[in-house]
Amino acid sequence: MLKKIGIAVAVVVVLLGVFVGPKISVFIAGQSKTVNQETKDFFYNALSGLEGLADQLTANGIINDKADFMKVGEYKNLDNSTLASGRYRIEPGTNFRTLLNGFTKNSAGNGNAEVEVEVTFNNCRDIYQLAGKVSKMIMIDSSKLVAEILNPTMLDRLNLTVETVPALFLPNTYRMFYDVTPEAFIERMEANYNAFWNDERLSKLKKLDFKRRDQVVTLASIVYSEQAKNSEEWPIIAGLYLNRLDEGMKLQSDPTFKFCWGDELDGVQRLTFEHREIECDYNTYIHKGLPPGPICIPPSEVVDAVLSPDNNKYLYMCAKPDYTGRHDFTVTYEDHKVNATKFQRWIAKQ
Repeated sequence: MLKKIGIAVAVVVVLLGVFVGPKISVFIAGQSKTVNQETKDFFYNALSGLEGLADQLTANGIINDKADFMKVGEYKNLDNSTLASGRYRIEPGTNFRTLLNGFTKNSAGNGNAEVEVEVTFNNCRDIYQLAGKVSKMIMIDSSKLVAEILNPTMLDRLNLTVETVPALFLPNTYRMFYDVTPEAFIERMEANYNAFWNDERLSKLKKLDFKRRDQVVTLASIVYSEQAKNSEEWPIIAGLYLNRLDEGMKLQSDPTFKFCWGDELDGVQRLTFEHREIECDYNTYIHKGLPPGPICIPPSEVVDAVLSPDNNKYLYMCAKPDYTGRHDFTVTYEDHKVNATKFQRWIAKQ
């Protein structure tokens, strides 16, 4: 009888060793802690899988026991399909179990502990510059983002064209997940665009006799290209160009023909008639009315300045003969020629 009891006990011990032992080992490994002495921001690409995560954490001085980390992760069946790319903030002394739970993908497709990043873009000439800036802040390939922005299906849905789509993007600081997809990024911009164009702004658009929102942004892009330093001039310049449109005059804005040259005129201080004569749909010295689309991606404050323009009769503007970046505004061409002569003489002395 005692012999049978002894055999039974031995079997139980063996079974406990087989089934409970590994769990105890994983439990102990899960209590191991990160060794970073301060909070660390950590960026992870799930394509590297569990071992890639372990290697990154080790290289960043966050863990020093890869074997225990892998033991816990493998027990949880974590791999590149269940781990989430993104930005993570790792506190000192975080145990491995909690750490791995944070990297685990949830029902929304994000890591349980994933935190958002700030995405800021401004002073962009076009969507290519925008995509380049954005790709440095989130895990988006700039070429893939451009391809999605120019996706004909997306453009049709938004009632935009290749030329007018820059109007969709309002420079600001946005919070979003590091691994946001190009589609989700554009949806976020669309939501912000629609929120910006509220009933009040749409009412102002109609009073200005514009039919589309992108037309306002196009004019704002010209205003901003003419004056990026002194915001008090935005509504004045907007009023001037609206006067020209009402008079059926060409806008004759230097930044529009400069846009036609791409990067070629970057840094060129003195623009010539040869530069001005370039044949291009955006050249407002050749073509009447607004260009086909924005010549830059202007701040929303400039769009508001166009929607609330100064009520003036100006038709001409000329840079002041000083370093302020401001302009002299006139109603008549004769007065404008006087200002232009003063400015040219000043330039010649510099």
